[in-house]
Amino acid sequence: MSELKRITTNEDLQQAFEQSADQPLLLFKHSTRCPISAGAHRELADYLNDAPNEKITYGLIYVVEDRDVSNAAADKLGVKHESPQALLVKDGQAVWHASHSKITADAIRGILAK
Repeated sequence: MSELKRITTNEDLQQAFEQSADQPLLLFKHSTRCPISAGAHRELADYLNDAPNEKITYGLIYVVEDRDVSNAAADKLGVKHESPQALLVKDGQAVWHASHSKITADAIRGILAK
């Protein structure tokens, strides 16, 4: 299983964005207080437990606990904050994003197979 690395600081976020020049980043913004987010998190876990693309870095931001980092991600990527939200980042730019019930293992598998 690929590692889902928690991003807790703006420095972690900046480093992840910089590294997306070499290896794309799938960033998942998760609310620990929302059942819809819990479902999307399970979908991501299902994807990661199956046959994940090993050429992708997987990052996790808890939007309540690390709100400043979540807000910084929205600002830097120019994508309105939603929760749950999945964003594919390449070269520091969001090239795909989905939220709520559109975050499924199949959707993630499809976008990362490209």
